[in-house]
Amino acid sequence: MMQQASPANGPLLDVDRLVVEYPVGNKIVHAVSSVSLQIARGETLGLVGESGCGKSTLGRAVLQLRRPVSGRVLFDGQDLTAMQGDTLRLMRQRVQLIFQDPIASLNPRRRIGDIVAEPLIISGVKDPAKRKQLVDEVLSAVGLDPALVVGRLPHEFSGGQCQRICIARALVLNPEFIVCDEPVSALDVSIRAQILNLLEEMKARYGLTLLFIAHDLAVVKAVSDRVAVMYLGRLCEVGPSEQLFATPAHPYTALLIEAIPMPDPDVRPAETVPVGEPPSPISPPSGCRFRTRCPRADQICSDEMPELRAVASGQFVACHHPLI
Repeated sequence: MMQQASPANGPLLDVDRLVVEYPVGNKIVHAVSSVSLQIARGETLGLVGESGCGKSTLGRAVLQLRRPVSGRVLFDGQDLTAMQGDTLRLMRQRVQLIFQDPIASLNPRRRIGDIVAEPLIISGVKDPAKRKQLVDEVLSAVGLDPALVVGRLPHEFSGGQCQRICIARALVLNPEFIVCDEPVSALDVSIRAQILNLLEEMKARYGLTLLFIAHDLAVVKAVSDRVAVMYLGRLCEVGPSEQLFATPAHPYTALLIEAIPMPDPDVRPAETVPVGEPPSPISPPSGCRFRTRCPRADQICSDEMPELRAVASGQFVACHHPLI
């Protein structure tokens, strides 16, 4: 059964059985395997999982920065996978990306004003005065003084300031949808809260829809309306944030939640951890991909690939032996 977006609005983004693969020599890396999900207008969907599970690949494939092998990506009813050239370039004005490493994503030889204005030039805004106005407005919106910023180079800013500049660059075209690819993982803990609060403020101000990719479940819980859990290229579980954290249905989700550190010296860390290392995406296990590390696995887990099915209102799990 397909997991559905929030019923209040129709889905802005509909990913249908997306497959992304990478050739490595004479082998194939199965990075994303038949993933389907929907994101409603104005919603934040958190996408979590261990490093290497395919989260960032999925986000880039949604934006067609990495072309999928098969499947569809419907944005506002239009199939991005069928678009080429100028048609796709125009559509990308409505979809943007915030990169994981803010400093590396900024050209070190260009001044901040030029970096933020570049999307406007590409989109055809020819009036320099208009471009300056839009750049100044968006820099002010993310808490930076344009007069002190536009003429400087990226190396003159801290990581948190560079991420604000990256957010300004993503917002300058007034997009509808943004993929946030681990936007706070490279920042100090003290700066993360500022950036997360800024994203929430910008979401409300610009009416944004967000795909928030992270491996930190505590961060995802704080910002997401719904959460999708990914393991080795496939979705394990999807559900409302509070509901999923309170009653996880997939054993992998439960293990991830148990691993969230508690800021209390009297609370002992959870000792339950997945057995062994994740399998290689070059040769994933048969059936359920988590079965080689799952304490509940049996023969059916080896023989049959579980599909997402409803276990509670709005909560879907791909498991033969769910916890609820």
